[in-house]
Amino acid sequence: MCLRWGICGAGKISHDFLVGLKTRPETEHRVVAVAARSLESAEKFATTHSIPKSYGSYEEVADDPEVDVVYVGTIHVTHLSIVLRMFERKKPVLCEKPLTMNAQDTATLIEAAKKNNVFLMEAVWMRFFPAIAELRKQICEGVIGDVMYVSANIGARRLNVARLYDPKMGGGSVLDMGIYPINFATMIFGGEKPESIYASGWLASTGVDQCVAITLKYPGERVAQLMCGTCLEPTNEAVVIGTKGTLKLPARFWCPTKLETPTGVLEFPLEPGYLPMNYSNSEGLGYEAEEVRNCLQQGKKESDIMPLRQTQLVAEIMDSVMKQLGVVYYEQRSKI
Repeated sequence: MCLRWGICGAGKISHDFLVGLKTRPETEHRVVAVAARSLESAEKFATTHSIPKSYGSYEEVADDPEVDVVYVGTIHVTHLSIVLRMFERKKPVLCEKPLTMNAQDTATLIEAAKKNNVFLMEAVWMRFFPAIAELRKQICEGVIGDVMYVSANIGARRLNVARLYDPKMGGGSVLDMGIYPINFATMIFGGEKPESIYASGWLASTGVDQCVAITLKYPGERVAQLMCGTCLEPTNEAVVIGTKGTLKLPARFWCPTKLETPTGVLEFPLEPGYLPMNYSNSEGLGYEAEEVRNCLQQGKKESDIMPLRQTQLVAEIMDSVMKQLGVVYYEQRSKI
């Protein structure tokens, strides 16, 4: 089965997704169309990546009968409307993280996917790296005993990236970066809902969060301590501590190629991409595309590795964090 992809968005992440996708066999994945807000942008992107069709509207991708599945790589404030359009045409969707701006909109998309009987997956690429698969395997096999503590931090000095500080564009460290440590902890604790969520941090002058510390407390004296920030650069590591040992993902834990275990370091090298990329290890974006293909081949409507109930839970945790920090986005203000 060769999966025919339509791409919504001609920006940096869509570029990297194409590079990652082309590390997979051409007999399994092929991009047949790209759409952007302007036809000019779509045509330029299509030329760069040898895509046969380019569109100046997302509706045209939805209406294209040759598109089997759609990748949405636009800014997250647009995800809700674009994905709903795809569902109206019964198109399966892989949508960039965060799936939407809040838990309510996330629930709307999940319900719409079920109503239209179509596949939906949030593109949390971290979950599909071989190093993550091995980490989960070792936890399941009891290598480190019962997991009691998780820590993960992510950050970078991105003071010059205007989008990250603009509430109308969904700016802020939690939606842009914090979704990774929150998703990591949710994955490690098996999608269990924390019994308490505590968040502290500071906001930028625009009202979006700039640096945040989060503590998730779980039954059985288990805890996750998480951090994200757009104004500083921490270790960018993730650690899982159990009653018998520790597992560690070194820097860039969200796209890992190494796993430190009690018996040594395991390495998982990536296949090289055919073009320069915007983000580190973007060749690994091909792993999530392969999961989509496998799910569609099996007739699944969601991934077992990135289930929709965990997408919803992460959105609810982020909502709680935002509320505690006092972050209110533009479309939320209009409802008050």
